[in-house]
Amino acid sequence: MERLFFDLRPTHNPHRWYMPIEPPICVGPPGNLFMFGGVGMASAVAALERTTGRPLICATAQYLGYARPPSVVDIDVWTPVEGKYITQANAKVHIDDKEIISVSAALGARPSELAGQWAPMPDAPPPEDCEPSEHWRGAEVGLHTRMEVRMVKGRRGPDRIGNPEVDGRTQLWARPREGFPIDASMLAVLADFVPQGVGNALGRNAGGNSLDNTLRIRRVVPTDWVLCDIRVSGVADGFAHGEMALFAQDGELMATASQSLIVRVRETAEDR
Repeated sequence: MERLFFDLRPTHNPHRWYMPIEPPICVGPPGNLFMFGGVGMASAVAALERTTGRPLICATAQYLGYARPPSVVDIDVWTPVEGKYITQANAKVHIDDKEIISVSAALGARPSELAGQWAPMPDAPPPEDCEPSEHWRGAEVGLHTRMEVRMVKGRRGPDRIGNPEVDGRTQLWARPREGFPIDASMLAVLADFVPQGVGNALGRNAGGNSLDNTLRIRRVVPTDWVLCDIRVSGVADGFAHGEMALFAQDGELMATASQSLIVRVRETAEDR
């Protein structure tokens, strides 16, 4: 099996997996770390694929709680419908009786020669021509230290204040620093970068806590970098809604994602 960005481990039960919650998969300020939501969804995706033996088609995650180090989450997989080509499945990420993430998914592949892509890759410079961008918190540990990001359109952290992107759009290249392969689970991690577009849309040092995430896989192809094309649709009543297209370096649309989130504004030294 391919290496994963997180430490997913099997049990004697082929439908149950577990994962230690450690700082490298967490975000948040020192002393208040919690598992990055994209990692929670990604671990469920990996568990679903490995349990069913089928590739992900789509998955929707609902975020219900937080997992903090040094806890351990269990991931239970159910497959209520197993067809010739498609499996409909569910995964529950939990700590004891506390449910953290609920995931519904479809997995499989059908023989077909039909293929097409009508969503064009944005006209973006290659990652080597873009300046490296560090996360605004500047932490020495945590998930963001493991991701290399190069901004194409937009800013990060306090640099966004007073500089809104009038079209609500943010574009960035991203990849794991440790050379993990880009697969469906890695795309699930990157899909949770949608909140980074909120601050750019508002012109504030803002982000948010995800309420949900839906990932739809088109075709995963070999690539070192992923171009994340983030579009924030709107913000109102303390919530934001946005979507993302994830492209390989050769322009292949690999996946799309969409999220709703609680908007958080961080503009003071104490918040940083």
